[in-house]
Amino acid sequence: MDIAFWIVASVTALAFFGAGTVKLIRPIPALKEAGMGWVEDYSSSTVKLIALAEVVGAIGLILPVSTGIAPILSPIAGVALAIIMAGAVAVHLRRKESPIPAIVLTALPLAAAILGFSVHAR
Repeated sequence: MDIAFWIVASVTALAFFGAGTVKLIRPIPALKEAGMGWVEDYSSSTVKLIALAEVVGAIGLILPVSTGIAPILSPIAGVALAIIMAGAVAVHLRRKESPIPAIVLTALPLAAAILGFSVHAR
């Protein structure tokens, strides 16, 4: 179970850290040109806040377990990332866009959370 958690959490953290960092660094017009049309529906500060939440969530998936300091925070970070992505699914549905990528990125942190809770329940 530990190995499964580490694999899922690492892949999830890498995906969210990368996506969040791109949104933090690039200006809104560049994000829109890159295919993130949803950014036009939100202010720049809201997009940057979402990006920051993704980066902090990615760090939260790995850091507590790897340091042994409050490891229960790792699956909680997974739940928080899944909630962010559930919002993304709703946004894509409202914009009549395909929600499939957002659904996949909802399942990953949810799987990490489930594995994390089961690992730390022992």
